[in-house]
Amino acid sequence: MELYQEIQRLNSLLDKAISELKDRGRNYANAYKTYRIKLSKELLRLRDEGVPVTIAYDIARGNEEIAEAKENEIITESLYKSCQEAINVYKLQIKIVQEQINREYSNIK
Repeated sequence: MELYQEIQRLNSLLDKAISELKDRGRNYANAYKTYRIKLSKELLRLRDEGVPVTIAYDIARGNEEIAEAKENEIITESLYKSCQEAINVYKLQIKIVQEQINREYSNIK
């Protein structure tokens, strides 16, 4: 019975992680969008000031607001990917417990 309870616990964690993945995916997409919009506005501003295109991108990325938006994008991407990994770990753990159950069941016969 302990193994079945472990599967139920892991399934519950898996369900929560899948739900969390949706939220984290949405947050990641928003952070990426925010960064790209801010970067493009800064690039347009720099172009209007006559900054050469060859260095405008580097200058824009050095802007504190743009750098913070990029940092936020990287953080949210990391959270999204860590949630994906948690899902994979839960699936693997469930598979391991299921194999244990199968071994125990086959020994009973």
